[in-house]
This record gives sequence, structure tokens and C-alpha cells, in this order.
Amino acid sequence: MSAAAGTWRPWMARLATLLVVLGIWLCPVPNGLTLQAWHLFALFVAAIFSVIVGAFPILTASVLALAAAVLSGTLPPAKAYSGFANGTILLIVVAFLVARAVVKCGLGQRLGHLVVSLFGRSTIGLSYSIFLVDGVIAPAFPSNTARAGVLYPLVFSLTEAAGVRPGDESRRRLGSFLMFSGIASLSLSSALWFTAMAANPLGAEMARVFGVEMSFTSWLIASAAPTLAAMALLPLLLFRVIGPEVKATPEAPAAARRALAALGPLTRNEKLVSATFVGMVLLWGMAGTLGLDSTAVAFLGLGVFLATSVLTLSDIAKEGDVLATFIWFAVLYTMSGQLNELGFMGYLGQRLAGGLGGMPWLGACLVLVVAYVLLHYLFVSQTAQVLALFGVFLDVGVKLGVPAAPLAFLLLFASNFFSAITPQGSSANLLFAGSGFLSQGQLYKLGAITTAFNLLVYLVIGLPWLLLVAR
Repeated sequence: MSAAAGTWRPWMARLATLLVVLGIWLCPVPNGLTLQAWHLFALFVAAIFSVIVGAFPILTASVLALAAAVLSGTLPPAKAYSGFANGTILLIVVAFLVARAVVKCGLGQRLGHLVVSLFGRSTIGLSYSIFLVDGVIAPAFPSNTARAGVLYPLVFSLTEAAGVRPGDESRRRLGSFLMFSGIASLSLSSALWFTAMAANPLGAEMARVFGVEMSFTSWLIASAAPTLAAMALLPLLLFRVIGPEVKATPEAPAAARRALAALGPLTRNEKLVSATFVGMVLLWGMAGTLGLDSTAVAFLGLGVFLATSVLTLSDIAKEGDVLATFIWFAVLYTMSGQLNELGFMGYLGQRLAGGLGGMPWLGACLVLVVAYVLLHYLFVSQTAQVLALFGVFLDVGVKLGVPAAPLAFLLLFASNFFSAITPQGSSANLLFAGSGFLSQGQLYKLGAITTAFNLLVYLVIGLPWLLLVAR
């Protein structure tokens, strides 16, 4: 009976997906939308729905959606394939390979032992160390994707130091806990610092039209209370939800120090990777000032590793997951961008605005922020959502009497903390999502829990704080 159910369930999920896409596709097109935008919305929703219900893996769902979009004439081929040439997506692919060099040469193992020697008395201590490292380096990285390229090798090394391997069921939840801690940390560190995500200054410029002035200092004051509270509490929540198999490791620091001593001095490859990696971090940190392209910096580092044989072509050939991640993210990124370009996102914002007339300003504020967060299920770029909806939502709120500064800060903080809501919710998630420690189902479940928790913290703690400090 259970075996039959196991073979029947995926087909039921696929039938449900087909009904979803046909149901939306065949519905009359709402006034204000084009047929093209409506059909693309149907395909995008069906792709995400199929992953959530387990009908298809995310790669399969995205490839089928892309084929349907082109063959149905919903998207022209040039538009449909444009994501494969996107610099941010290429940066993710190269960051995977750079991280592999850090692990292969042994430097990752050394870093993992070092962190364990300092924070490794408990599993929760390792999670807090991830949040701490990320929070410290975040203000120097306007690209959270580039920052993920720095953080991911450390987290992967922590899993190795803890004796966890992808596919190892004996400590699977421990690996999931550490990897998702990286995703959760990036969502909050980007909200803490004005310079930690490219969309923050962009949103500040848009908010200036409404009389809201944001600076590095005013942003930090506004974000400190809710973000630090979330950073303090979120590892505890994830620890409880995921339930890693290993909780207390009192002997781990001493064992890690012994392992560090046994490794001896840095090898030639470790020195090369260290120097190259530090150089990449410095260039990423100064990218905005010097006008450097972050993807080109990543390619430079990869080139150095290949030229010095730290990485070889056979090493790259083994990274099959990299290609899969590149394909599905490029597809969903393109479809989300085209939905925005075709006016679908703006249409949603305007429809929401029309339904809030006459509501008290506090209620309108809460509805706007919650709706803004939930709409990120349709976006594969934080910056794209800021460009599409931030101004619309802020304008609606101000017209309904919501104080402009608190609402502007809340929406921009949400533009960061909602990045964990789906695996494709931010390009910074992809290194961790492709690590082999987290299933697609886990990513959606943990993403929903994390985002709901952060939303609660920012509304309960952040809104009163912003009414006090934001003018």
C-alpha cells in the first residue's frame, strides 16, 4: 500500500500542477494586463507550485517552464535565454568553483578547525559564529552574492570539521542546520548595514522623493534593534526546528586544536589560495569605489587557481551541481524579470492599493509590509522587487497616512530579510542551496519559517523602534 502511494503521489502532484497552469492560462485576462504577461504568470506559478508539492525537482520544473514559454510564443527566444548571460548568475557559478579550491587545497579544513576551536563547544555556537563573521564583513560588501562566496567556504568547512558529508544520513540535520544558518545570516546582515546590499542605497534614493533621508548612520540606528534581536534569536529557532543530531560537543575545541597542530604549516597551495582569496575579498569590497565588476573579480581568482593548478579541469568536471544550479536560476531569474518588464508586478501593487482605501494607517502599514514580503515568492531578485514595488508601496502608504520614514525603512529591511523565503529568493542563497545538505522541500519550509519569524520581529520590535527614531 505504501509503495503504491509512493508511486502515485508524484503523478497526483503533476496533475495538480497541470490543473494550476491551465486554470490560470484559460482564465480571462484581468483588465490592465496583457495576454503575454498573464500567460507568463501562469507558467511561473506552475513552476514554483510543482517544486513545492514535489511534482518535479526545481531544475526540471524551470526547464519545462522555459520550453513552454518559448514554444507557446509567450516569450521570444532572445528574452527567454537572456538570463544565461547575466553577470550575477555567472558570479554564482564561479563562486562555487572558487569555494571548491578553498576546500580542495586544505585551507577550508584548517579554517573549519580554527572556528571549531573557538566556538565549537556546541552546535549552536557554530551557528552564532557564522552570523558573527558575516555581520562583521557585511559593510564592506555591497554585493551579498559576493559575500556568500566568502561565507560559503567557511560554512562548508565547518560541516567537514563536524564530520558531515553530503548524503550522510547519520548527521544530515547537522549539515542542514549549518548551511541554512548561512542563508539566514545573509538575509539579516544585509538589513543591518546600509552598504551590505546594493538595493539599500537604491531604495534610499527612491525614498528621498517622499522626504525620507537615509545615511549610513541613520540606517544603522534604525536597523539595530530589530536586526540584532533577530540575529540573537534566529539561530535558536533554527536549532529547535531542524534539531541537529549533535548538540553539545565539549571535546571538539581541544580536538580541533590537535587537528590544527597535526596539519603543520600552510602548504604551497594553501598560501596561494589564501593570498588570492584575500585579494578577491579586497577587490570585492572596493568594487563600488573603483568601478570594478564583481563577476570579473571572481573570474580573475578562478583564473589564478587554474593557472597555478590549484584547480584542474578534472576538478571542474566533477561539479555537476554547478551546471544544474546555473540553469534553473537563470531560467527563473529571466521569467521573474520578464514579469516585471511586462508590468505584472506594478499591476499587483496598484490592485493592492485600491483595496486599502479607508483603512487606518497602522492597519494599512501592516498589510503593505506583509503583502510586500509575500510577493517575493514571485521574484528572483531583491533589487528587481525594490525597483518594481518599493516606490508603489511607499506611495500607497503615504497617501493612506502611514508615516513615510518608518514605512520606507520597514520595506527596505524586508527587501533583505525576505531573501530566505525561497531558494531562488536571492542569488546569495544558491551556494548554500546547491551544497547537497538541503533538499528543495527543506529550503521552502525553512525559508517560510525564517521569513515569518523575521517579519514578526521587525513588526513587533522594529515598527515601534522606527516610530521612535526614524523621522
